[in-house]
Formats: sequence, C-alpha cells, structure tokens
Amino acid sequence: MRKENHTTEASESKTHEESKLETKKLKSLSDYAHTLQLAWHGLLVLKNSCFPTSMHILEGDLGVINGLLKDHLSGGKLTQLKIAQRLRLDQPKLDEVTRRIKQGSPNGYAVLLATQSTPGASAEGTFPAVEPSLQRRLLRNLVSYLKQKQAAGVISLPVGGAKGRDSTGMLYAFPPCEFSQQYLQSALRTLGKLEEEHMVIVIVKDTA
Repeated sequence: MRKENHTTEASESKTHEESKLETKKLKSLSDYAHTLQLAWHGLLVLKNSCFPTSMHILEGDLGVINGLLKDHLSGGKLTQLKIAQRLRLDQPKLDEVTRRIKQGSPNGYAVLLATQSTPGASAEGTFPAVEPSLQRRLLRNLVSYLKQKQAAGVISLPVGGAKGRDSTGMLYAFPPCEFSQQYLQSALRTLGKLEEEHMVIVIVKDTA
C-alpha cells in the first residue's frame, strides 16, 4: 500500500528528467495515447459491427468534441457513433478537409488519436452496452476495412441532426495514411515506429 502512495506522490511532482525517462518507457501507441487527455470513449459502428474505441486529443479544442458529441436525450456524451458515409482518400478531398481545419482554427476543430479500447479502460465509468444486433469486433478490423476501401469514415454531427441553435460539423475517421501521419509526428519520434492499428479522427465545426 505504501508503494502505491509513493507512486501517486511521484506522479504529482514529476521532474523534467522523470518525464523524459517515462517517455522512453512507452512501448506502444496505446501507451502513448494514455499520456494524452481522454476525449471520448465508446463504440464506433459500421453496418452490423461495433468497435470499442478510445479517442485521445492530439490538438485542437476539447469544447468542439463536447459540443458536437453530445447526447441530446441524456445531456451527456454519445456512447455510439455510426459511420454512414465514406470519403475517398484522394488529394482534392483531403485538401478540402485541410481547408476546413484551417478555417476552424484555433477553436473550431479537434484532432484525436483513436485506439482499441478495453472494457473498463474509461475514466468516465463503465463501457457502453452493445445492442444485440451488433457484433463487437476489434478496431483493427475497421482500420483494415477503411484501408481496403482507401477511404475515411464520415459522420455528420450532431447525431440525429441539429436542434435549434446547435452547432453542426463533421467527423472524419482516417486509417493510417500520409494525411493522418502528419498529426502523429510526436508519437513517431517517441516510439520510433507506429505498428499498432489506429485511426486519426478529425472533427470540424461548420463555420457560419
């Protein structure tokens, strides 16, 4: 028990050197993700499959995530996001996403790292229940599907449509590709290579 207390105290008063040592211990992208702030935890849904996912913020504004991923019924965050469209990974489409990010800077966009989530991994409580019609699968299956289609998954936000004066926006889920890697340069420097299946999520708020 004393050892645990010591760990807590140490984590509260980390020196710069300790932080550097800790960075070197990171072995996987999941380890790296846990050094970032958890922004969303739930299920990505495609057709009849659901993929437990954790999203940690890489850059941008947390307020965009909280605003656009809100569950209007409960007032909390959505626990399920259904991919209904695809965006081909060709240059004109990617340029359009980049343009929207620039237009939304500094507080109208967010970029997140999505990794496989494990039940109970959320700091926000229990893992969301899975509907009987959905088959729970690993995130790498969704990544493989999007890679094969050479596309990003697209979700219009807020889910269920805007009510009144709500903000609207789009979520893009990118499999590993040249576009997504530009947001993972820090992870790449820390880990050397990114072997684990992952996605980069871009959320942009529509500008009036």
